This record gives sequence, C-alpha cells and structure tokens, in this order.
Amino acid sequence: MLAVGRFQVFGPEHLVILGIFALGCLVAVLLGRRLSPLVEATFRRVTGVVILVVCGPFEAADWLHAVDDWRTSLPVQICDFAWLVAAVALLTGSARWSALLYFWGLTLSLQGVLTPDLDLVFPDPQFFGFWARHLAPVWAAVYLVGARAGPTWRGYRFALSLTAMWAAVLMVLNTLLGSNYGYLNAKPVTHSLLDVLGPWPWYVLVEAVLIVVGWALITWPWNRTAEPERTSRSA
Repeated sequence: MLAVGRFQVFGPEHLVILGIFALGCLVAVLLGRRLSPLVEATFRRVTGVVILVVCGPFEAADWLHAVDDWRTSLPVQICDFAWLVAAVALLTGSARWSALLYFWGLTLSLQGVLTPDLDLVFPDPQFFGFWARHLAPVWAAVYLVGARAGPTWRGYRFALSLTAMWAAVLMVLNTLLGSNYGYLNAKPVTHSLLDVLGPWPWYVLVEAVLIVVGWALITWPWNRTAEPERTSRSA
C-alpha cells in the first residue's frame, strides 16, 4: 500500500533527506575539484545519462497523471525542468545550459529542497521521483562550482531571459485554467521563503527583484577579473 498523508517540512523524513543532500553536496564539490580533465568529461556524460534514466520515467508519470487534473497537476514548475537542464548541461558542456543550471539549481531548486510543497510520503514511488528531480539539479550545480565552472554575465542574461519567458507562459496558463503554477497567484500551503515577501501580488514583484539582484551577486565573483579564456563548461 502507498503511504497517505502530507510530507512534513523539517520532520524526521525531511531531516534524513537533508542529511543525504548535504553529503551529496560535499561529494559533488570534491569530485568537481579533484577529477582529471579526461575523467571529468566521462563522469559528466555518465552522470547526465543517469539523470535522464532516473528522472525521465517519473516525469512521464507526472504528465500521465496530469491528464486527470490539468488545473493542479501539470509538471510545469521550474523544478520539473531543472533536472532536464542538469542532464543537458552535463552531457553537452554547454556554457549557456551550465549557467542556467547554476542559477536554477543553486536558488530555485534549492528552495524546493529546503521547503518542499509535497503531498506524497514514503514509500510512494512519486515521493522518490520528487526528490530525485529536486536533488539532481542542485548536486549538478554544486559539482560545477567545485569544478570552478561559474557563469559569465552573458549566461546571467540568458538565465534571466529564459526564466522570464517561463513566468510569462505560466501567467497565461494560470489565467486560462484558474491555476497557480509557479506560485504566481498564491503562496504554497507550506511555509516557504515567500512568506516573508508580503501579500500577493507584491511578493511576486519582490521575488523578481530578488532573483535579478541575487543572481547578479552570485555571478559577480566569477567575473571580478578579466580572463583570457573560459572553459567550454563555464557560462
């Protein structure tokens, strides 16, 4: 039988997952710093394939389940795409996709790990799917940091543009369906960082400003001095 209930933020299950998450971050940093270039390229591609194989079926299942409830169940949140961005960035070494992974993984996906809005509990299969798709992009982004593959300002602009396009599409979708995808119409029922940003619609505007400024702040350290060349994996 599948477990019934709602996942408790910072409850026992969540604390175990956060411990696994922290350990995974440590391993990702060490691998990024210590792998030789030849081994690193192979590791990236293998990891990208693993992410596709593990996360793909869960995403497909979510789309099948969404047929019954288009208003609340469509997998169109950032975290539903971030795992795919992680796989593409690792497989291709693309500067732009690595930049997008850096920003989405270290901010938006990370928020989903720390304050998950989850109706499923262990051992529901989609419980594992939720965490696989939330942990993978953060770990992959941390790996890039360990490998010193940070974004340029061009990558910053690319990430902002794509995120703004995603938000615009979801606003239209929410208007048509009366939904709340992206939490653009209301805050999640669980506690999250949005709770301190004020009421709707102001928290949406504040969140947008925080993203623009926050992403700029985590871009600046990688661009303090001019570099003659950047690796193909830097953004």
